[in-house]
Amino acid sequence: MTDRAAIRYVATEKDEAGNTGEAEQRRRSLHEETADAVREMIFRGELPGGSRIPEKALCERFGISRTPLREALKVVAVEGLITLLPNRGARVTPLTPEIVDEVFPVLAQLEALAGRLACARISDEEIAEIRALHYQMALHHTRRERPDYFRLNQAIHEKIVEAAANPTLTVVFRNLSGRVRRARYIANMTNRRWDQAMAEHEAILEAVEGRDGEKLEDLLASHLPNTIEAVKAAIGAELGNKEPD
Repeated sequence: MTDRAAIRYVATEKDEAGNTGEAEQRRRSLHEETADAVREMIFRGELPGGSRIPEKALCERFGISRTPLREALKVVAVEGLITLLPNRGARVTPLTPEIVDEVFPVLAQLEALAGRLACARISDEEIAEIRALHYQMALHHTRRERPDYFRLNQAIHEKIVEAAANPTLTVVFRNLSGRVRRARYIANMTNRRWDQAMAEHEAILEAVEGRDGEKLEDLLASHLPNTIEAVKAAIGAELGNKEPD
């Protein structure tokens, strides 16, 4: 959702029927879609940490005015992904090893809590969805297709959190996960660690299928911290290669 075809400025003061409520819904939908697009650009590294947000270029790319873009940037700023600068636009908040040390332990405990709650509430359909995602992810692991593996890995963790059926937990998890998603994406895990992570996911699936909340809680509490050194190394490499503005 990062081109003009995906994001269109469809909000107007009034629609043809004079329905301001519907126009407001369209305006809200537009800035939410724009926020999604900006997040993805940050996660993929198109907007590197520390870089300025090129408002004019983004407006042209998305085919929108500055108003919905700035509304979107406020949303992304609340999540900690960008920093708004008074009268100077906005910058992508750079990730540091210190942020990882701060966020990962909290995120791991949130996932652990979600796992315990999910096992008490998860439906057969949700288990089937997680199982299907797991087997697709395993195929990408076998083929050593990291981007597709990572995408499905994220989807599995999000499905477990959703199955916990706790809206507050879901919101906090997504906000924190978003702050470090870029780092997890660029983490260059060794093949040994990658294989270990896949084995951990096998155990996670088994716990989900057995609705074993205690086991899943323990697995998720340790799964994320096990990647922390690879993540911090990736951040350090990216910071070291960063070009000055």
